[in-house]
Amino acid sequence: MSTEKFPGLNAPVVAPEGFEFEPDAAGSYWHNTPENTRPPFDMIGMYQRNKPLATPGIESRKAYIVGTGIAGLAAAFYLIRDAHMPAENITILENLPVEGGSLDGAGNAEDGFIIRGGREMNWNYDNFWDIFQDVPALELPEGYSVLDEYRMVNDADPNWSKARLMHKQGQIKDFSSFGLSKSEQLEVMRLLLKRKDELDDITVEQYFSKGFLASNFWMFWRTMFAFQNWHSVLEMKLYLHRFLDAVDGFADMSTLVFPKYNQFDSFVRPLSRMLHDKGVKVRCDMQVRNLRLEIVGDRKTVTGLVCRSHAGAEEVIDVDPRDLVFAITGSLTEGTAYGDLDTAPDLQRGKVEPGEDSDWVLWKNLAKTSPVFGKPEKFYCDTDRSMWESATLTCKPSPFVEKLKELSVNDPYSGRTVTGGIITFTDSAWLLSVTCNRQPHFPNQPADTLVLWVYALFMDKNGDYVKKPMPQCTGKEVLAELCYHLGIVDQLEEIAANTKVRLALMPYITAEFMPRAAGDRPHVVPEGCTNLGLLGQFVETRNDIVFTMESSVRTARVAVYTLLNIPKQVPDLNPTQYDIRNMLKGARALNNNQPFLGERLLHRLLDNTYYAHILPPLPEAEEKKAGHFEEELEKLMKMGDGVLKTFGSKVADIAEYLRKKAS
Repeated sequence: MSTEKFPGLNAPVVAPEGFEFEPDAAGSYWHNTPENTRPPFDMIGMYQRNKPLATPGIESRKAYIVGTGIAGLAAAFYLIRDAHMPAENITILENLPVEGGSLDGAGNAEDGFIIRGGREMNWNYDNFWDIFQDVPALELPEGYSVLDEYRMVNDADPNWSKARLMHKQGQIKDFSSFGLSKSEQLEVMRLLLKRKDELDDITVEQYFSKGFLASNFWMFWRTMFAFQNWHSVLEMKLYLHRFLDAVDGFADMSTLVFPKYNQFDSFVRPLSRMLHDKGVKVRCDMQVRNLRLEIVGDRKTVTGLVCRSHAGAEEVIDVDPRDLVFAITGSLTEGTAYGDLDTAPDLQRGKVEPGEDSDWVLWKNLAKTSPVFGKPEKFYCDTDRSMWESATLTCKPSPFVEKLKELSVNDPYSGRTVTGGIITFTDSAWLLSVTCNRQPHFPNQPADTLVLWVYALFMDKNGDYVKKPMPQCTGKEVLAELCYHLGIVDQLEEIAANTKVRLALMPYITAEFMPRAAGDRPHVVPEGCTNLGLLGQFVETRNDIVFTMESSVRTARVAVYTLLNIPKQVPDLNPTQYDIRNMLKGARALNNNQPFLGERLLHRLLDNTYYAHILPPLPEAEEKKAGHFEEELEKLMKMGDGVLKTFGSKVADIAEYLRKKAS
């Protein structure tokens, strides 16, 4: 492409030395200068949709991608769109017989459908939507995108829950507030203020009080995101920042948006179809077990992929130094054990060692070559702390469906929001949850059939009705435990006769949350790597979280831009965490939907001004506002007296110290 008409533009364009492909919005103060003409690092918008020129020599380079999960597919997408690599130069290698990785969805009404997990999403997954506004829609006519389809569904059918918490065998429990005391609210505030490097290897239960861990807030949080008390409080901090705008919708789940179908059909299928149509090659049933590295000083270059087919055939794929390799590290759903109505899962993975046949073998082999590849053993080392189980129910009409109708926002057969997210049984020994998303959940699902998803967090506790741990249970026993907590266990036989159950016991499903320290996860492009990028949930990013499709896409985008020196930045997290409106409504939500101390003073200052709308409305009638304001002002003045006395005492101490030092 000629650039003669663009003064100062050298063709082809590459990023200058020191360019930040993954900028850190929290790293420094941003301001406009002649040297800083790009938008703030975390600003998302059309200005960030610029297309770079082709990378020099890209037409003769190849790319090998390990894994067809969303991260691998995203890497192929960005290689084509932003690097201009010919699609036929891209090969994706997949260990499973089908594409999609952990974003699976399969089955039929006769044998039962199965989804190992579901993903709760929100609107500011900016890298994810950057891809899917360019991917042709699954069902809409030509010219529409997956994003168009998604918006049409969610704008017309808002998500919310009327039965988020239940207890006492079928009773809806009050979930209108977080139930946090003032001191427990301060624990959350202090965590937001903490520096990330202060939280290495610290667990949630080491940081928070017992009162916090018994609150509604923690019940919402742990079941929504699958956190355990022994998981990383650093990861929880990152989640708080990422979802600060959503805190006031945690209770009724009005903060969430969901696709029309399961995530395989909604996202993997249309993206994969687009990549195939362009010419990307996919080889399934092929496990990449190691990478051949040429190490010269600090430089590390991949020269080959060591593979093994499911038939046991060994193969080495040669890699030219100018070619690129993108590899997944670790796996959330590796080693899944399956069961059905009459069979319990049979777990084949060891508690502390996954074995040489597992998908952890590639990362393990890489880690042996250099510390820059991290410490995979920090994550796979204790399946008791990273495992939980899910069940997919394929349901014909039964008393179970009738009970579901009572708990649903809309009729389950209407095609609209059903439960609006998970319903959690707070007195369940397994900490059991169930959800029914929009139906049909699969495009080939019969009209009289519903598909529900069930999961539990506590794998070592006996059930309340079935007196053994969930991993030892058949599908019928899991169904019985669910029916018990719904108060319909007396109709179990009729329900079981009309319900298919498929189980998935996943030993590493929350391994990404295990306590960690700096250096335990490799960077997306580890130091010294010339043609290798690492993807997925077990790599280090600047500020993003794990266990989301957004974070998978981010890692792929960072890897492509960095390795090909593309002069384009991957935006940091959406800046909603710095928006004063989100801080104010978040503080109100944490304070159990009551005005926080100082809020009424802010109303006095801002009411009848342009900025009045940023404050949550006060809950009391107009005639009572003045009295409440006086009470709050008195509290603030008393608090101020205490602060002034403390400050004065500190100043006096410092002055006395300086006098002694001078003498």
